[in-house]
Amino acid sequence: MTANALPSGPLQHTATPTRPARDSFWTRIATELADAIGSGIYAPGERLPSEHALAEQFGVNRHTIRRSLASLCSQGLVRITQGSGTYVEDFAVDLVLGKRTRHQQGLAQAGLRGSLVVLGEETVRATAALAKALQVPARSPLLALRVRGDAEGQPLHLSERYFPLPRFANLAQVVRETGSITAGFAAHGVADYTRRESRITAELPISEVAAQLRQPATRPVLLVESLNVDPSGNPIEWARAWFAGDRVKLTIDHHEH
Repeated sequence: MTANALPSGPLQHTATPTRPARDSFWTRIATELADAIGSGIYAPGERLPSEHALAEQFGVNRHTIRRSLASLCSQGLVRITQGSGTYVEDFAVDLVLGKRTRHQQGLAQAGLRGSLVVLGEETVRATAALAKALQVPARSPLLALRVRGDAEGQPLHLSERYFPLPRFANLAQVVRETGSITAGFAAHGVADYTRRESRITAELPISEVAAQLRQPATRPVLLVESLNVDPSGNPIEWARAWFAGDRVKLTIDHHEH
């Protein structure tokens, strides 16, 4: 699993001999800005200097800067938000959904640091659907967690997670302290767990989800509904997670691990 800056591929900015010399200005500026983005001078999500500031920096007019930025936008390196500015596109992370799916471990394999942030917790009664999924009586008490998954300060997903009570009574506290669901399970005697199923669809996010993922509500997200079980096959977690569609690539791994 790798994390890739968007997009991959060579940048080509060679002016043809038949073009006026001034046409090479915008290609040269685009190349220099692309190099600055690639080297980390401008971080993912960071706002670039204004057109006026860039025009002064490179000694050209704003029309030339606009051509350079439009070129970077067409390559997927930046996004231009009307009335706000030009921002470096966020990185994309390839996350694997397999038999054993672990947030921190998956990011570590990509060379990234990440954790889960608990946004809220409450005790709820199992609906008919949750009771069926978790194999508990209807209206049984469940621990409900609202969790955001981050990587290098960038939000990747927001999730609602449900756990049977009283079996996982202190799980929320452990997750708050460690940023890990796996650690929470381990503290309750579950040394290993596997994913029984994952269902993936695409949809437009509600305003709360869009705000937590720091993206427009008009940009689709990937919705993943999943069920995890303990080594005995008993359901221990049902989750609904919204993944930022422009930062995450989901890969389904059908092999045993």
